Amino acid sequence: MPEPEPPTRTSQSEAPVLPKFDAEEKARGFANSPRQGDTVLMSADLCTMASFVTEVLASSGKLEKGDVASKISKMSRKVQDTKEEVCDMIAKRYIEFLPNLQSSEELMVQVDEVSKEMDTLKNCIQTEVQEEIHVTMTEYAKLKQQLEKNTLILTMLGHLKEFHNAMEEFDKALVNKKYIDAARQLERVQHSADSLKAWDSLELPLLPALRSELIIQRENLIYHLSDEWKKLAVWKLPPSKEPAGLKSFLETELKLTLGCSKDGEQSPPELLCCVLRALALQGELWNKIRVFSQVLLKNMLKPLIIHPALTVKVMEHPAEGTTLALQCLEKDGSKVHSSPSQAYNKLLLVLKTLHSHLLDVSVGKRQLSTILGELIWEEVSNCIIHECLLYSIPTESSQLENYNTVIKETEEFEKSLKEMQYLQGDSTALLKYARDVNCHFASKKCKDVIVKARKLMTSKIHNTIRITPNSKMVLPKLPAHRSQGSRDADKALGAEEVPLHNEKQLSAKTLCLPACRISESVQQLMELALNTLCEAIGGSTQCAVQLFFTVRNIFHLFCDVVPTYHKENLLNFPHLAAIHHNNCMYLAHHLLTLGHQFRPHVTQLLSESIATFVDLVPCFRKLGAQCFLAQLNVQRAELLERLSTARNFSNLEDENNFIVASKAIKQVLHQLKQLGIVWQDVLPVTNYCKALGALLNTAISEVIAKIMILEDISSEDGENLYTLCQIFVDEGPLVFIPLEDERQNRKYQEEVPVFVKKWMTLKELVVVLRASLQEIVNRWAEGKGPLALEFSSSEMKSLVRALFQNTERRAAALTKIK
Repeated sequence: MPEPEPPTRTSQSEAPVLPKFDAEEKARGFANSPRQGDTVLMSADLCTMASFVTEVLASSGKLEKGDVASKISKMSRKVQDTKEEVCDMIAKRYIEFLPNLQSSEELMVQVDEVSKEMDTLKNCIQTEVQEEIHVTMTEYAKLKQQLEKNTLILTMLGHLKEFHNAMEEFDKALVNKKYIDAARQLERVQHSADSLKAWDSLELPLLPALRSELIIQRENLIYHLSDEWKKLAVWKLPPSKEPAGLKSFLETELKLTLGCSKDGEQSPPELLCCVLRALALQGELWNKIRVFSQVLLKNMLKPLIIHPALTVKVMEHPAEGTTLALQCLEKDGSKVHSSPSQAYNKLLLVLKTLHSHLLDVSVGKRQLSTILGELIWEEVSNCIIHECLLYSIPTESSQLENYNTVIKETEEFEKSLKEMQYLQGDSTALLKYARDVNCHFASKKCKDVIVKARKLMTSKIHNTIRITPNSKMVLPKLPAHRSQGSRDADKALGAEEVPLHNEKQLSAKTLCLPACRISESVQQLMELALNTLCEAIGGSTQCAVQLFFTVRNIFHLFCDVVPTYHKENLLNFPHLAAIHHNNCMYLAHHLLTLGHQFRPHVTQLLSESIATFVDLVPCFRKLGAQCFLAQLNVQRAELLERLSTARNFSNLEDENNFIVASKAIKQVLHQLKQLGIVWQDVLPVTNYCKALGALLNTAISEVIAKIMILEDISSEDGENLYTLCQIFVDEGPLVFIPLEDERQNRKYQEEVPVFVKKWMTLKELVVVLRASLQEIVNRWAEGKGPLALEFSSSEMKSLVRALFQNTERRAAALTKIK
């Protein structure tokens, strides 16, 4: 039976066009009337289709894959035929209007049955085909998996072959000391081993063994390379237990040898290159150079820099190699620090020897000397700076020009290192430090100045010197300076210069410091400030600025250090308080003119507004005054405490009370006399008299106040009070002894009323204590007499009531006191 043709898709254009009925035709009743003859045709077609469906259903138990396509084709053909017949019947039914209702109904029943059979067949076919498709895909996946597994196995076998071949080549290269080839073969082995890691899931027992073999052979290669490296650089070091002194470094030696070449073996330079490049391929070169650099720094380079007595000796032995050994040339060890040129020469000798015998080898794109330079340069340069350059900086500005030699030596040193490729780049910290000598000079100078100043501030205050109005500070000679304006004025005047001056001149001692005593350390401090400013004038701008502000810092430091460091002594010893007062006034006096002396030179570098020290003057004056006033308060408190034992000067009829009061007054006068002796020749005369006058005035005021509050003074008490007050009058002036010559002191003793405000009050009180009522009234003189100048009317009336009994005469006298 021939194969049926595959079904073809019918386009929309080929589909039968169904007729359309209008409302009139439907009204006639023809729409539901079948044509005659349609029943016979439809019955035949349906019978043919039913037999086909029966055949298909009969074989629907399990369809073979080969029959599915043919059966589907046949079914499609039959469906097409049925479709055509149905369409033809419908066309005849609706176009030709052949009514045959019964035949049409039977045909419709058959169509429904065919549809059901078609649905059953469709479901059956879908189920069978999907199962077969799933089975086919599963089989295909298994075949594909098997193929991939076979491919992976073949790839793994290829890597195993590569691993074995590379390992064989490695063994040959290692035996022949071809270390570079051996290192590269290990890289091939490593690549193969990395590729085999992807098949750990195959659980091959061979893979761990291969990895272990790779590790063993790598360690074997590194061991041989390390052994060759040890032969290239052999250290002889002092025992680690010995202290790191000069003698211990004398045992340090470094032997550089390439070994002796045998027949058939590589020459020494080639062997060196092979060892170093093989170490680089294995990633061990940097570690070897790092360890070598640490030993080199600790045992050779740093000792040569730190110890000026150490030197290095190079010994050439053609059969054995080159030896570097440390030796000591100067046994006395007089030099504490090496000069930069000495350090540079010793270091260059070591580094040149290393470069020519060991480090002149390229590893990849880098020189071996470059790697060593990167490891040691920072520590070497820091050591040179702190052990050589720091101590080579001049201490005087006049020596700065000579320092250019050190700068040139540093440039040559770095140039040599760059030629040997120890250094890379243009700027280094070493050369920058050497070139910044002005800055370092200023910093060193400032540090030294501050240290000296602080030492002077913490020294003993009582070591004093006497200054007079004729005393002058020796100002260092300053360079000649003339402003542009003054030079232009000179040109305009020419030979006809007219001197400008005032006809009335000030005294030669105007603004001079009065005679007194100051600490010797303070005078030295002022000289230090002057010398530092002179250094600033002769230096660079940066140096001048630093030094100028350092001088200002000296005086700020004085205000902070001295009052704190000497605090207890300044409170407990009047002598030191007076000296400190003089010190502050002495510094304030010189600060007034200090900026003016240097202004023509300093204003070139600094703005005129800050080129002065005048702003510090009030601080020093206040500092000195506060210290001395604090001491005066201490003395005043002691005086009042002594007077507090006088029992308020009351009831002096009792002999004991009189003795106690008299003793208190004598103790006060004795204290004042002792202060006068302590401050004699120390304080300026004016300050001396003011200080003692203030203390004496305190004592007198306290005595007068105690007497004025007495309500009843008997004649005997009045006489005793007179005696006590007369002690002050007689002995009070004797406390003023500012000068050692007694005859010169009389002037100041006669001027007691000028310094003691209550002195005349005391003298008037002495008169009143012995005067009669009439004498008191006469001295009052209606508020115009001497008594009225010292006492108020209420005070005078109170005193009269206390001295005299209540009589008509007293009442008359009181009325006149107003």
